[in-house]
This record gives sequence, structure tokens and C-alpha cells, in this order.
Amino acid sequence: MSTLFVVNHLRHWPFDIPGVMAVPARAYLTNAAYPRTASTKVYNLCKSDRYQDCGYYVSLLAEARGHRPFPDVKTIEDLQSRNLLGMLAEDLAPVLRRSLKGAPSGIFELDIYFGHAAGEGHDELAQLVFETVRAPLLRIRFEEVEGRWQLGGLRVLGAGEIPSQHRQFVVQAATEFVTGQRATPREPAARQPTLAILHNADEPEPPSNPAALRKFSEAAEQLGMLTEIISRDDIDRLPEFDALFIRDTTNVNHYTYQFSRRAAASGLVVMDDPDSILKCTNKVYLNELMAQHRIAVPKTLMVHRDNMGEIVPTLGLPCILKQPDSAFSLGVTKVESEAQLAAKVNQLLEKSEFIVAQQFLPTEFDWRVGVLDGRPLFVCKYFMASGHWQIIKREKSAKLEGNTSTFSVGEVPSQIIGTAVKAAQLIGEGLYGVDLKQVGDQCYLIEVNDNPNIDAGLEDSVLEGALYREIMGVFLRRIRERRSIAA
Repeated sequence: MSTLFVVNHLRHWPFDIPGVMAVPARAYLTNAAYPRTASTKVYNLCKSDRYQDCGYYVSLLAEARGHRPFPDVKTIEDLQSRNLLGMLAEDLAPVLRRSLKGAPSGIFELDIYFGHAAGEGHDELAQLVFETVRAPLLRIRFEEVEGRWQLGGLRVLGAGEIPSQHRQFVVQAATEFVTGQRATPREPAARQPTLAILHNADEPEPPSNPAALRKFSEAAEQLGMLTEIISRDDIDRLPEFDALFIRDTTNVNHYTYQFSRRAAASGLVVMDDPDSILKCTNKVYLNELMAQHRIAVPKTLMVHRDNMGEIVPTLGLPCILKQPDSAFSLGVTKVESEAQLAAKVNQLLEKSEFIVAQQFLPTEFDWRVGVLDGRPLFVCKYFMASGHWQIIKREKSAKLEGNTSTFSVGEVPSQIIGTAVKAAQLIGEGLYGVDLKQVGDQCYLIEVNDNPNIDAGLEDSVLEGALYREIMGVFLRRIRERRSIAA
């Protein structure tokens, strides 16, 4: 087993721990020489203050490489959420009074290293925080309001932020932790087979039209399940249900991700599960994952500020630039000239440490293979909008879409189906829409989408009602499996 401590700069971790190698973040992200085995543990000690910063990508690409990052990306995301702070505040309330008795009035900060408090008398508090927020270096702030202590903030520390007086303590805590501390999650009790369908009636581009939502509910009823359409205001109702089906546009910085995280933490069967949302919405992760498993993609370059000059020699022009969390053709740009390229790259790098540049492959259509539970479910050809290089052409006053043709799985080249299924299985066992381009005899994976479109009259044109029953059947089977395990 390999153990890596990844830091922003090597000077931030000048310590020796047996069996541990310190690695600078940029080297880990861009150098293929580091261990690529599933047993590799990656302790991310980078500063992670914002979405898509360097520390975020260390954990994201560690997951893509089959490594075991600590913290994982979900934890980094959760730390940006007020929901997490609210839940943590409730958990800490019973111990705050006795833990902070005698603390200076006003504001109190506590550093927690690998689950241990850097201060006497706060071990119980530190352990409670660590059980909820699994990150090696944390700083939690409490504020005294009208004589009562309240949670004021929580963030991941980078190794470079460790105070000098804490360094010896950190090394001791890290050495102890690396030797084998682990946590065992609790399995929630199973409940009656009820399914919540999250839907936003005001969403301009929903993944399912009203007729499809009715068909999902009818199929669930035929299988003996109860369904209810819920909205973004119903997150506190999730414990009432056995499962959550998200039929709303998903994104990591969006309430749908919070629904998914809350549902998964409560033991519900979830589509899309938070791992799938996280992985599918980031093109940097997908490119690294497909490269690791030798799935053909258009010629691709992961771009950062130090290699912008490699884009044209590597990919030529025109080429495609992708914001890492782009979706529905948004955040995806075709650039024709070097001047346009430089301006667009600089604009995208303002939001993310890395972006994706890809070779432009003009085709009349994209294949879309719907995959559920590791099996192909439906296949469509999405044709490009008239006179445009994408399926959707957005104009100020209108949105133009190309035509859609639906096929049975048996009508489609086996290479398309095989590539789609393999790519989807690398993400998980959920419901995915895998997009591919076919150029001659070669197919190239474009992306794997969580939350794929299933509209009545389009994706269901071949299977009709059987498509909805198949999806609802997977929900029911998973609910029963969880009930059996709990029993």
C-alpha cells in the first residue's frame, strides 16, 4: 500500500512519517508517475477554500484514479453548505457547554488534527466533529451569543496553515491515524416502499416532461409503490420516504445535490446519488477516469495557466473548451482563432484551476445510450441543430434543438453499446446517459451524464411503458434489499 501526503508546497510538510511520501499538489495532478493502485491512500493536506481550487482537484482526481482520498470530494463540498453546519450544530449542542466551560468570552477557535484536539479538555468535542466531517486538518470556530456558545464556522486547513506550536502534535496525531484508525457507518432502518420524485415546475429544461412524470408514477403504482412529487422546499421531508428520484436539473452547487446528499445520509435509495452527480458534472474527472481505463475520447488536454500554449500544437483549431462542470451545452465553447482561444481560456480559468480542451470532431449526430444498473436501457441519436455544431443552439430569443431518433439496443453497433456500458459502470450503478460520437469505425466517448433526459414521446418511443417499469423496478428491488439487510 502507498500512502501520499499531498500538500500545496513541500515546505508545508517537512516531517518524516514511516511509509508516507509527501507530494506537491501540482506534481500529483499532472504527473503520471505516482502510484495508481486502488490501495493508494491520498491524504489531501492542501488548502481547500473554494470549489474547484487545487485542493478540490487533488481529491477529485484521486477518486478518478481509484485512490482513496481523505477528505473525499463530498466532504469538501459539504463544508461549503450551510446545511452541514446546521446539522453539526445540533450534534454538538449537548457537549458545547461542558467542553467550552472556562474558554475566553467572545470567540473560540479549535484546531482538530486527524481527530485530535489541539488543546486540553476538548477531545470529546473534536471526536464529534471528526465523526461528521472526515478531514485531516480542521479549524472550527465558536461564537458566544447572549451567554451561549454557537457554531460560527468550520473549514479545512492546509498544511501550510498549521501553527508552529502545533507541529509536533500534528505529526504525532498523523502517525497514529495512518497506522489504522477507521469509522464504521451505521445502517439506517428500512421503511415502507415510498418514492419521492424531486421536480421543479419552473425549470425551463427539465429532464422529464409532465407526461413522463405521470408514467413514472403509474409504473411505480403498478409495482406496489407509492409516489409523491416534491419540490425544493421539501428537503426536511426526505425521512418520510424510502427512495428519492431526482427529475430536476442537477449540479454540485445546487439544491439538488443537497437533496441527494441528505437522502443518501438518511439511508434512502437515491438516483442520482451524490457520487454520480459529483463525478458526472466534472469533465476533468471524467477525462482522467476514461484515460485510466483506456476508453477512447477525442484528443484532450487538461489546461491550466502554465500550459495554455500547448492547446493549438496539440489539438489544432477549431477546438472545444469545456468548463469542468458544464451541462446541457452550457459552458462548452467552440473556438476558431488563437485570439478567441486566449480570451476564452483566461475567462474559464478565473472559475477553475483546470479546464478541458478537446479536439473538435464534427458529426451529424451524437449517440445517447441510457444505462441503468450497469445495463443498456435505451438508445437515441440526437442530431445537431440546423446549421450548428451542437444539439442545442441557443439564441437570445429562442432555443433550437435537433431531431431525435430512438432505437432498440439490438439495432445499434455493439461497439457503441459496449463503450457506453463500460463508461457508465466506472461511475456507478445509477441511471446515466452516455454520449458518444462515431467517426468511421471508431467511437469516442464525449461524456457520461447523470440525470439523463427521459421524455414521453422521445426516449420512450421504443420501450414505451416498459421503460418506466424497468426504472421503477430497480428502485423497488433496492428498497427491498436494504430492508432485508436492516432486518
